[in-house]
Amino acid sequence: MRVKMAMLLRLERCRHFSPLFSVQVDQIARSILQRSFNCSLSSALAVANGDEQRRKEGGKWLTLPPFAPQKDPSSVAKEIAGGTPAGDGEITTALKWVRHCVPHLPMSLVQKLFRLRQVRKDLVSINASSRVQFEGHQLKRVSAKEVMTSGEVILLPITVKNFTKKDKEQRDNHKEIKFIRSLILYKDSAIIVINKPHGLPTQGGFGIKNSIDVLAATSLKFDCPESPKLVHRLDRDCSGLLVLGRTQISSSILHSIFREKTSRVLKHSVKNASRVLQRKYWALVIGTPKHSSGLLSAPIGKIVLEDGKSERITVIKERPASSQHALTEYKVIKTSNGYTWLELCPLTGRKHQLRVHCAEVLRTPIVGDYKYGWHAHKKWEPIVIAKTAKLPKEKLPFGLDFESGSISEKQPRLHLHCRQMILPNIAEAVQHLEPLSTTNCDLAGLDVLDLVAPLPPYMLLSWDILSF
Repeated sequence: MRVKMAMLLRLERCRHFSPLFSVQVDQIARSILQRSFNCSLSSALAVANGDEQRRKEGGKWLTLPPFAPQKDPSSVAKEIAGGTPAGDGEITTALKWVRHCVPHLPMSLVQKLFRLRQVRKDLVSINASSRVQFEGHQLKRVSAKEVMTSGEVILLPITVKNFTKKDKEQRDNHKEIKFIRSLILYKDSAIIVINKPHGLPTQGGFGIKNSIDVLAATSLKFDCPESPKLVHRLDRDCSGLLVLGRTQISSSILHSIFREKTSRVLKHSVKNASRVLQRKYWALVIGTPKHSSGLLSAPIGKIVLEDGKSERITVIKERPASSQHALTEYKVIKTSNGYTWLELCPLTGRKHQLRVHCAEVLRTPIVGDYKYGWHAHKKWEPIVIAKTAKLPKEKLPFGLDFESGSISEKQPRLHLHCRQMILPNIAEAVQHLEPLSTTNCDLAGLDVLDLVAPLPPYMLLSWDILSF
């Protein structure tokens, strides 16, 4: 541009020498100005087209929040249990951060996005006023295992914004939803606690159509963007308190608390181990223990039966390597007519721990436990009671029946119920884990939740029968 202006000045000086030459000067000047205008216009159009292209490119992506290091849920659980203070955090991969920011997306879809190289990292520069400089806009492909650093921004294809989770079977049955919600005993921003009925599986599997983890996604989500997640299990035939985490963070903390409970008991003596989590079951057993209270300490493990297909849990003493140490405290509540009500407190969390300890260690199998107390049930005789007029049974969803199954029937149901649970109120701990949280929380001094689940009707009937 400066060169063209200099040429115009020289031509203006030459205008005075000749009228003819003056006309030629005007023609040359107009030509130079026209070329200059066209060039400026082309540049302006190029800039505009570039801005438009950048705008279009920006519209193709869904921008996730800038990454902020999170505190490790397992270390938070240790601090809640009275251990070392929670650390600053653990290594977070791009996959974990995407799962945290868009929890409603199925894991399979997120993995597919990474596999197809559809996940990007924004390398845009940010000035002092935190406004994005689009001139420096660059995108980089990100792998699922790439470690995130503070301030990094992940972008996903804009199409995932319109994704709505579709359950394999959309449940529009309001009666089922109302029934599942009627089981709720406690709910806050972090957890939901229900009184699980006998006969309803906790977790889905082969041949299982209805289970708590599936039903929770459609009935217990409420206004939370994530579906509640299981943090522990109850047997299908066991009833009582079942805790679900409402978010990924609260679920991770609760899962760590349940795991920490077992590891602390095994590392320390039973008396010295902290009891940040306590569970108390009520069970009706056949027979009477020799002692009114005590500690059951017997390793249990899985064995394959003679048919080569069936498996069961049993006490294993000869092969310690293939067993897990299991500890259970018990206390007699009352004894009547050859039956005993027990309070069982599992100090470790092993599969079928209470059922095996009752049947094989105490030699008092639980009523209705045909797997571990089959021999006692071979000569089962129901207790005859005076017949009373029965009201018509209410038809419940999922084929459930709350009434039948007491000790007055030929085939009683499993009399094992998670009656009470004492655990820390982790709602404040969840806030402590939020990214960039500045709140100070005494995790070892959280408030305590003391939850109690009433006995199911068939166990109440057995209680009344034995109280005569």
